[in-house]
Order: sequence, then structure tokens, then C-alpha cells
Amino acid sequence: MKYRLFSLMLVLLALTPVLPAAAQEAAVADACVTDYDAAVDYFPDKATIEYAQGFTVEYHNNYKLVTLAQPWQGAEDPIQYVLVQCGTPAPEDVEADAVIEVPVQKAVTMSTTILPHIVGQGVLDQLVAVDTALYTNLPEITANQEAGDLAEVSPNFGEINTELLLDLEPDLIMSQRFDGTDEVYPTLQEAGLPVVLNADFLDTTPLGQAEWGKYIALFFNTEAEAEAAFSGVAARYQELVDLAASADTKPTVFANTPYDGNWFMPGGQSYLAQFFADAGAAYLWADDETTGSIFLDFESVFEQAADAEFWVNAGFFWQTKADALAEDERFAQFAAFENGQVYTNNGVVNANGGSAYFETGVANPDLILADLVKIFHPGLLPDHELYFYRQLGE
Repeated sequence: MKYRLFSLMLVLLALTPVLPAAAQEAAVADACVTDYDAAVDYFPDKATIEYAQGFTVEYHNNYKLVTLAQPWQGAEDPIQYVLVQCGTPAPEDVEADAVIEVPVQKAVTMSTTILPHIVGQGVLDQLVAVDTALYTNLPEITANQEAGDLAEVSPNFGEINTELLLDLEPDLIMSQRFDGTDEVYPTLQEAGLPVVLNADFLDTTPLGQAEWGKYIALFFNTEAEAEAAFSGVAARYQELVDLAASADTKPTVFANTPYDGNWFMPGGQSYLAQFFADAGAAYLWADDETTGSIFLDFESVFEQAADAEFWVNAGFFWQTKADALAEDERFAQFAAFENGQVYTNNGVVNANGGSAYFETGVANPDLILADLVKIFHPGLLPDHELYFYRQLGE
């Protein structure tokens, strides 16, 4: 529809000497400007950020100034990107770590959390490569990769095919850097590639992480689509919060599984702790101030959670109680294990172990919350069937 509108504007330009500014604004939403006018606002659709804490956007007539407050864990300085409407001049007085022309026409993504937004905002045709298609559960991505329309630039974890990226000549590479030791981001920068970071994983609330769909939209001028999608997610999420709040009880819960001697328990200010609170459960580490994980030993967890009613996000590869006991027979001592109230988040996993929980679920936290409400308060959602979660079998 927007392309048709643009064509109509060109016809009108041939018939009238001056096109009203409002019409010019609508015409360039997804096309390059051919007759730049500094007085025109080239971004009629704007993102409003309510939950995400990790990025901000400042709109100017022909460019957007995007700031990442903390681009990776432990980063001391923010990062700024200037997104310039194609066909208009970049600002000369603004410092930026990267200047990107928008709307982007050839994009590469390096995280599965980005993909649901790419598909949902209707810009899949602009996606030319992903890091790897091994772990996606999105049929649209898999189909494009199998058809040869989508390259893989990092099929082996930790390795990046810079030569392939240079051949693809992308307008944008959206990557992630989890800490300052990851060399992928500086490697891409040194190669002169247009790389930007996405730090959705650092936001500490489910809706905050989901709202990073609007960050992605800034690069494609799809703010209207992102606003509509997120509005629906937030509304459904709040309805579930209100429903869970009506429950008479708040069952106790703990999470995760020990690995290599450490039990990575979610901190009390983490996104998973927020999920538990919103689902009407009493998380046993809710008073902790950590936004990441707390490193505990088995004995410390057992002391606090031995009588907990629920155990969720348990061993990802577990299918049965026998699988759990094969790792540690002491798991049988937890009341939740004995009572059959252990739930894994491996309900939708592809053949390579790629989990929809960490892909579709990040963009749609209302779906995860519905599962958790069903687990903690089954009577509130009698017709709901678990999707991301599954009860550990005998």
C-alpha cells in the first residue's frame, strides 16, 4: 500500500508545482527522498518507549539519534547511532559510532531474538543473512534458508565469515555483545561493515525485552507496525497480570538447575523473577537485588527451596524424572519433584535444540505468562494448553 501511495505522489507532483508537506511525509516512509526539504518531517510514525530501559530515540526531521545506555554487560560508555533517511544529508554536528541509512534494504541478524520482529514487521524480504538458521523455530526463516535466499555467516559458534559479509554488502548487521571480551563486534567494525548492537537481553522485565521490537523498527521505518504489535502484547500481558492477582494464594517457586557445581538462580530483580510475580507466585529469592543470576551451591538451594511447591525452568534437556535423577539423585528430595510439579521450558524445540522460548517467547512474553499462570493457578485458565512449558514426565 505504501509503494502505491508513493507512486500516486509522483503523479501528483507532475500535475502540481508544490506537494503539501504532509503528503511528502507519507510518501517517504519506505523510500529514498528525491527532493530533500529540510522543513519536512520524514518520520511521521514515531516509536514511544515505555518499558525498555536499554535504548532511547530522539527524532529529528531527517534522522534519528539512537542511544544504547549499556551496549553490553559491564560497558562503561553508551553507544550512539545516527539513522539517516535515505536521500537526505547526514548531520555534520552529531557524533556517532555508526551512521545507517534507513529504511534498511539488506540486513543481517546475529540473534534469534531479533527474528520474530523481522517477520512480524513484514521486512523478511530485506533479511539477507543470519548468524545460523540451526536454532530458529520460525518456519519463514527456515524456508528462506532452505531455498537459498538466506545466507549463514556464523554457522559455527564463535566464528564469523567476514568475507561472506563483505560479499553480501549489507546495509545493516545487527549483532549482540554479551561482554567486553567478545571480539565479533570489533572485528566487524574493523572490516568496515555497518554493524550495530542490540542489547535486549540486558533489559530486566519481560515487556522491556519485548519492546526492543521498536528498536529494530527504527532501522526499517516500521515504527507503526512495531507499535501496533507491542500494544497487543502489552495489553494481553496486563490482562493476565490482573487475572493472576485475583488468585487466593501465591504458591512458592524456585528455578533453574545446577551446572558444573553452580546453581544459577535468577536474581530477585531479574526478568524471570518479574514473570513469577506477574503470574501470581512467590519466588523464594524475590528479596534479592540481583538482576542477573545468583551463584549458589546445592545445599544453599535445598535449604531454602526444599518445600517449594513448584520448580520451573528445570533441566532443559530433561524429559522424565529419570533424566533428572541421572544428573543428581538429590533432586528427589525436593517436595516439588516428589509431587510432580517440575516444569521444563523445552515445550517447543527444534531438531538442533533451538528453543522457541528464547525466540518467539522473548518477543511475546504474554504467551510465556499464560503458561506460568496455568501452572501456578490452573483454575484461572482452564482451557489453556501449555506451549513453551511441559510438565516433567515420569
